[in-house]
Amino acid sequence: MTDLSKYRNIGIFAHVDAGKTTTTERILSLTGKIHKIGEVHDGEATTDFMDQERERGITIQSAATSCVWDEHRLNIIDTPGHVDFTIEVYRSLKVLDGGVGVFCGSGGVEPQSETNWRYANESEVARIIFINKLDRLGADYYRVVKQVKDVLGARPLVMVLPIGTEDEFSGVVDLLTRKAWVWDGSGDPFKYEIQDVPADMVELVEQYREELIEIALEQDDEVMEKYLDGEEPSIEAIQACVRKGTIALDFFPTYCGSAFKNKGVQLVLDAVVDYLPNPTEVKPQPEVDLEGNETGNFAIVDVDKPMRALAFKIMDDRYGALTFLRVYSGKLEKGSTVLNTFTGKTERIGRIVEMHADSREELESAQAGDIIAVLGMKNVQTGHTLCDQNNPATLEPMVFPDPVISMAVAPKDKGGSEKMGVALSKMIAEDPSFHVETDIDSGETILKGMGELHLDIKIDILRRTHGVEVVVGKPQVAYRETITQRTEDSYTHKKQSGGSGQFGKIDYIIEPGEAGTGWTFESKVTGGNVPREFWPAVEKGFKSMLDTGVLAAYPCVDISVTLNDGGFHAVDSSAIAFELAARGGFRQTMPKAGPQIMEPIMKVDVYTPEDHVGDVIGDLNRRRGMIRSQEPGVTGTRVKGDVPLAEMFGYIGDLRTMTSGRGQFSMEFSHYLPCPNNVAEQVIKEAKERQEKK
Repeated sequence: MTDLSKYRNIGIFAHVDAGKTTTTERILSLTGKIHKIGEVHDGEATTDFMDQERERGITIQSAATSCVWDEHRLNIIDTPGHVDFTIEVYRSLKVLDGGVGVFCGSGGVEPQSETNWRYANESEVARIIFINKLDRLGADYYRVVKQVKDVLGARPLVMVLPIGTEDEFSGVVDLLTRKAWVWDGSGDPFKYEIQDVPADMVELVEQYREELIEIALEQDDEVMEKYLDGEEPSIEAIQACVRKGTIALDFFPTYCGSAFKNKGVQLVLDAVVDYLPNPTEVKPQPEVDLEGNETGNFAIVDVDKPMRALAFKIMDDRYGALTFLRVYSGKLEKGSTVLNTFTGKTERIGRIVEMHADSREELESAQAGDIIAVLGMKNVQTGHTLCDQNNPATLEPMVFPDPVISMAVAPKDKGGSEKMGVALSKMIAEDPSFHVETDIDSGETILKGMGELHLDIKIDILRRTHGVEVVVGKPQVAYRETITQRTEDSYTHKKQSGGSGQFGKIDYIIEPGEAGTGWTFESKVTGGNVPREFWPAVEKGFKSMLDTGVLAAYPCVDISVTLNDGGFHAVDSSAIAFELAARGGFRQTMPKAGPQIMEPIMKVDVYTPEDHVGDVIGDLNRRRGMIRSQEPGVTGTRVKGDVPLAEMFGYIGDLRTMTSGRGQFSMEFSHYLPCPNNVAEQVIKEAKERQEKK
């Protein structure tokens, strides 16, 4: 039985290019997990194993790996830094107990760091901070510490001070022990000496050490009182206070170094073991019922409790689908059967593997606190709970943001359609922020994602991994048509071609309906001028015409039709005659009823730093947006408004330019509104051009 106090489930997250993956590589090297260190810039990092990751030098998928440090087992997830893949960070944080936030010594607290920090705050994950790349030109440890306070609204607890900066950076001073760790220039992480504090730093070290002790001792009144009476607390007492405050999210122990030059990583590993919580020290996961309401029960991290595990990632690889699980309580054994509470079906656990990036180690069982992967799951998706059949329960599911950008794709050749369908269904299972739908109006396959890079990568994966060549186009905005005037009219359909003919006369009113009703029909005919058995045919005739409006052939909405009189012929009238009369009536009357184009309006929620609020609002106004509210927060302002979808294409790029990459937004469909005349004219013109091409 494993001792859970020796477990640390941690994630490494940061802005693009702050050095997360390099830090992970150094950790694996120091813990003896790998012997040859792979570099991100050479495309050889262990945890970046997708072609797209190696070429672009960025992390796209979160990768899981395990190692051992100081007799503690570390399950590490290296997450992406690019904003388009924040979903990977979000779902990793959901299953982790602690994290290491990596910041660039020269770049400081960058935009994506803010988003990740916000996610970690929402998930209540304890963190330590590692300020990396102190050997870089322009690196300034103290400036970044200040940014953590000002930009993130967080409280860094400085644990080490750098010795020298930029080219001169040679090591760090550990404030607790008052010892300097100095590395030689060879780049070997094990070639260091522990020395006395450099003479020119003694005063600074004492100043920061005093600050560290005062902040840490706030966690323990008894030790604080003794300290105020002049009694120096022991290092163990200070460490106990630091651990307590870190787990309570009162402050974040802050370290520095250069992962690339192998300096300072050991102290970060020690801090992970000393200060980050083990699985039993974090708030247990709440259990919910099928409607998503909390039941008041919790998945306690305990091997003897009923089994509870959360699937947080699906990955398709050469051996089939891998389902990553975080086991919260109980034990999971190879060959056992578990219940998926989302589908209500059971699943058999085939093979359990411990992942090391893309290589694996077979296991017989896993227990509370473990992060493992299972092969052969059939109907499990991200966010599903697997549990003991005899003790069913659902863990709080993950909520994913809606996609903000869409793009139309079609296979280059006819035979590629089925292949594309299979590939897309695999890709949807792997990535919950990637959606695929078929546009009912145009028949196009629309891919939806979190940003242009996100969709670029998806197209690349379609082509390379699945061998599907696609043509990429721009999606059409789904406009609608309606009418503005009440119009009474009459239409007679008659046709004589020898034998019995066709005859149907209808008197009707077409008028604007209630917003959101789609369409309504009623008959007020009295006296049998249109026999009751023909009313459904009239309704069917009108309804069949709603899919193609008279202005630009877009579907019609919010129209009400009332049949109030008509005429019939005892021999020539039939259901088909009245249906044709209704169709003719629709074509005749719609142009007279003041038709107009309606456009989809999106509910837009923009997050921007304080100093760019004016630019963002001005830009939304230029896009015909209506600003609804502004909500100031700790690290920025949320601007909410309604903006036409047609004006939102390419917005993410413009927003990032406007806000130096720090802005973010989400949008969802709200309602339809009439188009301004100039826009409507353009839409009608484009529709006519499309019709002519066909």
